[in-house]
Amino acid sequence: MRVLIPGISGGIARKLALRLKRAGHEVAGVDIRPWDTAQEADIQVFRGDVRKRVAEDVFRRWRPDAVVHMATVTAFTVPGAERGRINLDGTKAVFDHCATHGVKQLLFVGRHTFYGAAPDSPLYHSEDEPPRALEAIPELADLVAADLYAATALWRLPEVTTAVLRLPYTLGAPGTGTLATFLKGRRVPLVLGYDPLFHVLQEEDVVTALQLALEKKIRGIFNVAGPPPIPLSVIVRETRRTAVPLPSQVLSFLLGRAGFPRLSVGALDHLRYPIVVDNRRFLEATGFEYQHSVADTLRIYREAAPPPVSGGLI
Repeated sequence: MRVLIPGISGGIARKLALRLKRAGHEVAGVDIRPWDTAQEADIQVFRGDVRKRVAEDVFRRWRPDAVVHMATVTAFTVPGAERGRINLDGTKAVFDHCATHGVKQLLFVGRHTFYGAAPDSPLYHSEDEPPRALEAIPELADLVAADLYAATALWRLPEVTTAVLRLPYTLGAPGTGTLATFLKGRRVPLVLGYDPLFHVLQEEDVVTALQLALEKKIRGIFNVAGPPPIPLSVIVRETRRTAVPLPSQVLSFLLGRAGFPRLSVGALDHLRYPIVVDNRRFLEATGFEYQHSVADTLRIYREAAPPPVSGGLI
């Protein structure tokens, strides 16, 4: 199978590309970021923006059988207007190219934060639920819009086998993504009086889930999860960070200061309320089994990214 990965230079995307290559697939990617050692693994990386003509040229010339769209970003890495263009316009461009150039299968890699953190949310979110609390966390709006747009392909593009995967927070070695960024410093803020449950999935297990979704040719919307969720305070403690519970008003003032991570004020709701997903549909479709317990996952991250020696820097 010829697999194209937009966003291939990201940490998990690289691991997926290498895994697929070892499994006998032809693999290439499109990314504005370099991956200098890709050629050593016989993986082609075309430098460019998925929204630009260069990406369409790759689709036309390379003719992928399947696409794994991983070229989305979070509020932690890119400011608002540009983030919206990447997430929504980039997703639209990828789906348009797939429809135009005969791609047979498409995976959209989304996030479980699609559901939003709200006090009246059910404990377990199913794939049929709408997003909540976007007014509280407007930074999620573009990712939610991209997810909803991807889901429309299930009826807009019946000739393309489309799967929308909503992944939980991931940790690995060295660890990339939202949760790894949140845990980067020595001190980690909590909202006083709250300790929400968090899903955590080790990066190698994420790669296994994506590979299974691709090779099983699943179609539909799927929550992906691994071990049972655990309290945020346990994640902080087991990664050898120091939890600092603060009133929300004080914490909102200190975000990005005094060694605390940069978060939007709206994101504080996710430090109050859990986002826990029901992943039975994915398990039934793929037979996925995670290999790393929560304890393993936190140990791997802790050893790869120990807390800074001095407490003041992120």
